[in-house]
Amino acid sequence: MTYTPQTFAALTDGWNVRALNPQLAPENVRDRIAAGIPANVPGEVTLDLVAAGLIDEPFDGDNEQHQQWIGDIDWQYRLVFDWHDDGKTRHDLVAYGLDTVATITLNGQLVGTAQNYHRTYRWDIRGQLREGENLLVVTFASSVRESDRREQELGYYPHTEHHAFNQLRKPSYQFGWDWGIDVSAAGIWQQIGIDSWSGERLKAVRPLVDVLADGTGVLNCTVEIERAGAGRVMNPMDAHAGQTPVPFSVRLDGHGTNVTVSGTVEAGRDSATVSVAVPDAKLWWPVGYGDQPLYDIRVATDDGEAAWSGRVGFRTIRVDTRADEVGRPFQIYVNNVPVHARGYNWVPIDAFMSRADRAFYAKRFRDLVESNSNMVRAWGGSIYESDDFYDLADELGIMVWQDFMLACAAYPEDAATRAEIESEAREQITRLCPHPSLVVWNGSNENYVAYAQWGGYKQALRDDDKPANAYGYGEKGWGNYYYAQLFPQLLAELDPTHVYLPSSPMSFTEFTDANLDTDGTMHIWDVWNRVDYRKYADYTPRFADEFGYQAPPAWSTLTRVVHDEPLDPFGKQMLVHQKAMGGNYKLARGMRSHLTPGDIDDVSFNADGTRNWLIPTDRWDDIEDWHWACQLQQAQAIRFGVEHMRSLEPVNAGALIWQLNDDWPVVSWAAVDYDGHRKPMWYASRDFFAPRLATIQPRISDKQWDDRSWEGKRPAADKLALVVLNDTREPWTGTWTVERRTLEGDVLASQQVNVSLDAISHTTVYLDADIAEFRDASDEIIVATADQPGFARVIYNAAEVVDQKLQADPLDVQVAKAEHGYTMTLTARAYARDVFCMVDKVDAEASIDGGMVTLLPGESVTWSIDCDADVEPQRFAAANVLRSANDLKR
Repeated sequence: MTYTPQTFAALTDGWNVRALNPQLAPENVRDRIAAGIPANVPGEVTLDLVAAGLIDEPFDGDNEQHQQWIGDIDWQYRLVFDWHDDGKTRHDLVAYGLDTVATITLNGQLVGTAQNYHRTYRWDIRGQLREGENLLVVTFASSVRESDRREQELGYYPHTEHHAFNQLRKPSYQFGWDWGIDVSAAGIWQQIGIDSWSGERLKAVRPLVDVLADGTGVLNCTVEIERAGAGRVMNPMDAHAGQTPVPFSVRLDGHGTNVTVSGTVEAGRDSATVSVAVPDAKLWWPVGYGDQPLYDIRVATDDGEAAWSGRVGFRTIRVDTRADEVGRPFQIYVNNVPVHARGYNWVPIDAFMSRADRAFYAKRFRDLVESNSNMVRAWGGSIYESDDFYDLADELGIMVWQDFMLACAAYPEDAATRAEIESEAREQITRLCPHPSLVVWNGSNENYVAYAQWGGYKQALRDDDKPANAYGYGEKGWGNYYYAQLFPQLLAELDPTHVYLPSSPMSFTEFTDANLDTDGTMHIWDVWNRVDYRKYADYTPRFADEFGYQAPPAWSTLTRVVHDEPLDPFGKQMLVHQKAMGGNYKLARGMRSHLTPGDIDDVSFNADGTRNWLIPTDRWDDIEDWHWACQLQQAQAIRFGVEHMRSLEPVNAGALIWQLNDDWPVVSWAAVDYDGHRKPMWYASRDFFAPRLATIQPRISDKQWDDRSWEGKRPAADKLALVVLNDTREPWTGTWTVERRTLEGDVLASQQVNVSLDAISHTTVYLDADIAEFRDASDEIIVATADQPGFARVIYNAAEVVDQKLQADPLDVQVAKAEHGYTMTLTARAYARDVFCMVDKVDAEASIDGGMVTLLPGESVTWSIDCDADVEPQRFAAANVLRSANDLKR
């Protein structure tokens, strides 16, 4: 919770921004940017250039490559403002977010410098403020050129991508990523203003919670103050201000509790801690496990000059990593109940964070909740998210895995970088510690696995002038100081109530294979990059916190920004909006044996003898078929992976997909595109993330285990089983009917199974041979149905789409105008696999409440289409709008 005191006066109106080295810009804009243009604060210079009509929309077409000059410019923000002394003792200039390397002057005098996007800066400006008119100037050095300069000064530290982002405390993704646009510009991206105060201010408030065995909630609230005399001594009396005790109160309200306790920061000290006990505290739970009661807390000094307010939730958090027969788990416990983490990784919701408001965040959190997610990971190449992010997580029961902002690189350990990262971490730990949704602090993203396994890392870090390391040679510090020493120490000091993990993936054996599926957390990226998605079944991940598969955004989102004529997967603008290396080739290869003939490793050769990874069947004649096939493949790949992982519970304790969202319109791993359209994968995740899930999975029989012919390798699965999972705190009992059917609906074999599940439990039922053994896999499926509510029906396809006897046009469709849009009723004449309606092709603002549904012959489903546009209803039933796996057989 960012503490913005009542005494803070934001400086928002009247800013302008100018270029100090306009010669680096295109000739047609040099004079304008040298003279200066109006600037929004909070804001970013790129958006100001758009508003001034000097550049086109950055996301459109190939504008990104034409606007790289913006990141090479030194930008200067200027504001003339009136100020009048209100009699307060202290006047501080406070900047809550500067991007990034900045020099600040007031009336021609140096105020200070900034080096860190991720922290707040506060400067005592009593000696520089003037009665009446004042001139505030904030000058930003080019982040691109500054990162290059520091790399020359400090030496090369390995990193991904093309800029040395690890040399600056600036979000890595802003320099471009394999899903992100390169917009590494500058700006005053959060509020800046003057805080005028007397006596003392609340420097930090850390309310930490615990729950005792008898259900009593305990709030331990630490209050840190700063006295007005702690800055520059402008008045001789200020020098004695620190000798005065400061009484304060902590009030806790909510759910029948209304209690106030008093405390005092003694003379000569700057902090104190008080405790509040709440008998029978209402417990905060992740969504699906219970409610999310929040208690209001208010901290105030007795003179009323300084106050802080926030919310807390009572709950306990721990993670079990004790060795077991498989390896070492990563099992999260909330209130001593094991929780299976289901959800997504999160990237910034906009490439320009100054325009991300609460309404924007609320839409993405609705995507999380409605997909049955209960966890989100704030990734370490991003930002420490806005207060809205954590507040929504608290309210909705979404657990937060929070990375520190160090990702995919080695990081310098010089004194200046150490100081900045410590200041940043102290501020963010203090800000985020009250949130009950916060579960895991993670020191870095992939930095251990990079050091241990990525090519060239150790060689690049070698420094024979340094003391010998465990490998017998000198090595410059590469970031491990932060992960192994600094962050654990700060958390022990400031917030010992949360779980800490030094890096992800993490297998608990330092500097060795950090990405084992038997231990800790795992990232799975050979799927997508190199191998068929069936490879997921070869892993037994204890906690898979990063894995994914790409697909284009919704058609309307894609065609809004890509204008190639004709539209082609390998068109110039299309590839600007595909940041992954070889991304569209990987999409084509990955479809083989699933949606197209062949195998992922099939190659042909060009006339010059070079490899051609594309074969003719990879090229769809219709770009809209390509688009649909890519989206369907993404959904099917991730569904395959997650259902496999969840079927391994409790060995598997979590699955977090990469990624929920995008920060611009792009072909990516996102489930929801930048414009808010939910891809087919999102609808699939709503099913496979259901708290109660049943899935049919290959399993190894006792006979196969006893046959020692497989010694030294994993035995092949030779049976099918119905795995039934109950990730709720309520038991379930019912009978499952499992049938092998033809695609036309004829029942070939049947089996009934009685299942009784306790809370947080699972069971595996092996299917009879006459169910599991197919006569004609291309024409048969298995259908499992429960006689009691709580579980969705299970359909197991014996063959891939490319091999299945699917009718190309299996549906009868009726669409009618409704009060708030349209209703669509689908009736299957034949087996209809993975039906999805691309309503955005009719109206870019439209949405639909259903998708990725499979219908048996004779079944019907009705969907509601939210659409304000007055359109011909049957347009929603057009062949290029209403899609299914079947129509790829045309």
